Amino acid sequence: MNDPTRAPHQPRQSEHPGGSASLAPFEPTIGVEEEFFLVDAGTRRASARAQDILESGRGDPGNGGKLCAEITRFQVEAVSPVCRTGAELYDCLAHSRRKLAGAADDRGLAVTATGTAVLGEVGAPPITDGTRYRAIAEQFGALRDAHAVCGCHIHVGITDRETALGVVNQLRGWLPCLLALNANSPFIGGRDTGHASWRTVTWARLPSAGPPPWLSSMAEYEQAVSEMLASGAILDRGMVYWDVRLSAHVPTVEMRIGDAAATAEEAVLTALLVRGLAAVALDRIAMGEPPPIPGDRMLRLAIWRAAYDGLEGYTLDPVSGELATARNMVWRLLDVAAHGLSAPDQDLAQRLLARVLAAGSGAYRQRAAYARRGRISDVVDAIARQTRYGLVAVEEHG
Repeated sequence: MNDPTRAPHQPRQSEHPGGSASLAPFEPTIGVEEEFFLVDAGTRRASARAQDILESGRGDPGNGGKLCAEITRFQVEAVSPVCRTGAELYDCLAHSRRKLAGAADDRGLAVTATGTAVLGEVGAPPITDGTRYRAIAEQFGALRDAHAVCGCHIHVGITDRETALGVVNQLRGWLPCLLALNANSPFIGGRDTGHASWRTVTWARLPSAGPPPWLSSMAEYEQAVSEMLASGAILDRGMVYWDVRLSAHVPTVEMRIGDAAATAEEAVLTALLVRGLAAVALDRIAMGEPPPIPGDRMLRLAIWRAAYDGLEGYTLDPVSGELATARNMVWRLLDVAAHGLSAPDQDLAQRLLARVLAAGSGAYRQRAAYARRGRISDVVDAIARQTRYGLVAVEEHG
């Protein structure tokens, strides 16, 4: 596989994505949780056979990573080990995807990294056995359909919760740009939704989803969570579905805005950008510099515009309210994030972003696959190839 991210590494052994480790100042660890849809290799429709893959053990990535169930039986989640560099993370994610795809092959399935199921209605999705998942399905009724989406969650290791909250506040303004870069769900149930990220629109129906409010202290954060619990909007802390949040189970800041990354390269690019932004935020906090505070209304509008247009259109600058091309905003983001990355990771992020911009976003590539012959099955096949082989599948085959 001819890819610039290749480098020797020794993966850290951990079940916690992005958990803290002993590193140089302002160079936090990173980890990724990737959600995937399983589809029938013949019909290309979403397949409720996640348990077959999990029970076989064939898809387990090893190297400190793990494979987990998700709330619906259409989905599986691959969790990376804690990583120190982008090259190390790439090797982990690429290996995990290939191993999962091989396990799916053995069972007449394919693995697709997309925010929504392209083919096959997934309304009233089959829920995975488990007390918590059943409780969520029973509590939220038809809203359980909103859980039948796949995202890519980036974890950045920051142990002090008050500091981590400061990082969350600093990251809020970059949410629309990160979504535009990762828009990868234009189709659902065989039709084009007209949006680059339909997952974002679907997910926003949940009462605890969306951008977090600006919160001045952990006391205010805890009050917000307590109010959601008391109202019944969430059943536990794991259901705080903000686009960026303090992880409920590991000492990390968790970025959740993006659709499932179409390729391992795009997952790594996003992880590096988020890590760089977090490192810059830590520096700003140490120097007492306040974050820009976009208004909640403007931030929501900017996120909607990013979900609608994706990388190929425009997005709102959530602070100024001005329209800008998403591509220009992404380059601005990289310019800022680079200050928080090591020289090798800066170079890697630049090269990966150039490749992604040349190939187009995941949403663009899905639509291009459909446009060639007007067959929705071609979209599923293209997604499966990119999931398994990465950007080289685009660069060599379109």
